[in-house]
Amino acid sequence: MIVWYISGHGFGHAARDIEVLNRLGEAHPEIPITVRTSAPRWIFDLTLTRPIDWQPIDADTGVIQIDSLRVDEAETVRRASAFYDGFESLAAREAGWLRSRHATLVVGDIPPLAFAAARIAGIPAIALGNFTWDWIYDGYRDWMSGGGRFIEQIRAAYSAADLALRLPMHGGFEMFRRVLDLPFIARRTSRDPQDVRRSLELPSDVPLVLLSFGGYGLASIDLDRIASMRDYVVVTTADVGANRRADEPRPPELARGPDDAVAQRKLPANVRMVDEQRLYADGMRYEDVVAAVDIVITKPGYGIISECIANDTALLYTSRGHFVEYDVLVREMPRWLRCGFISNEDLLGGRWQASLDRLLAQPHAPEKADVVGAARAASIIADHM
Repeated sequence: MIVWYISGHGFGHAARDIEVLNRLGEAHPEIPITVRTSAPRWIFDLTLTRPIDWQPIDADTGVIQIDSLRVDEAETVRRASAFYDGFESLAAREAGWLRSRHATLVVGDIPPLAFAAARIAGIPAIALGNFTWDWIYDGYRDWMSGGGRFIEQIRAAYSAADLALRLPMHGGFEMFRRVLDLPFIARRTSRDPQDVRRSLELPSDVPLVLLSFGGYGLASIDLDRIASMRDYVVVTTADVGANRRADEPRPPELARGPDDAVAQRKLPANVRMVDEQRLYADGMRYEDVVAAVDIVITKPGYGIISECIANDTALLYTSRGHFVEYDVLVREMPRWLRCGFISNEDLLGGRWQASLDRLLAQPHAPEKADVVGAARAASIIADHM
């Protein structure tokens, strides 16, 4: 049996692990898998094609965000420090749980708890990811008292893993004894983009721009300025007007259609709200929308970048606060992806036209990425069984 630990930081870790779990289920449906994570269950229910035993657990604390574009550095350090103060006893309890379930392999993307518990339980462990948490937290030392002892605890836990499967656009990983580099794990559409446009009643004769910021959508954006942008149609599947912290779980009922906050805010004619409930009821997935549009506007993250690469969609990105991964992503993604930058001020002010025009005029990226990382990871994990 595999016990699979997934970070609850954002949805990107869960999304890529689901791709690996699906490939593993196709090749080895007989292997039982338990998923331990604080990522919400609905992410798995939407796109997982194999049975799992899903169990909620806070396996790490991630980075705390005020909203999609702002990081709370002080709260990030406070929560991480508190979590790792009791880390040894937590790892011992988790090791006992692993033994009680007769686990034979641990996989983690990429909570240190997974590897500390596996070491105590005497179970082999595989890490999967594009960054490590010690590398992320090292960027917040100005907020730490006591020298950031928990960073060394994280590194010691990672060093217990037998193998690390490292994805492109990576940082950290120096403490792992053995590292194998994987191609991108990316969700790819299997649908014709024009069919998706027709199904979602989106125009086929103008460029489409997908706004991808989780639950925050258009809440703070100048819609009057967007309304004057005649050459593009903007698509969003987010809850417009949502007012949640980025680290709070999304409500279990998927998109309910426009909620009260949306109803009180009239959307311009060139802004289309895609009903997520309808999207998934019709058998489509988010990557189908990514492939059907011309440009995605977002903050840089491994998940959305990999999806844009896999589906040949351009990306207009904005800064996302103090997050160490940002610099690596911005440096690396032009190798495989047409991309451009827009400031937070221009994004929220609706001043998109010039940036979108420049991006559409860009030539294709110099390299074509290999996006078979999910199948490769599934094969390696199966071999370790």
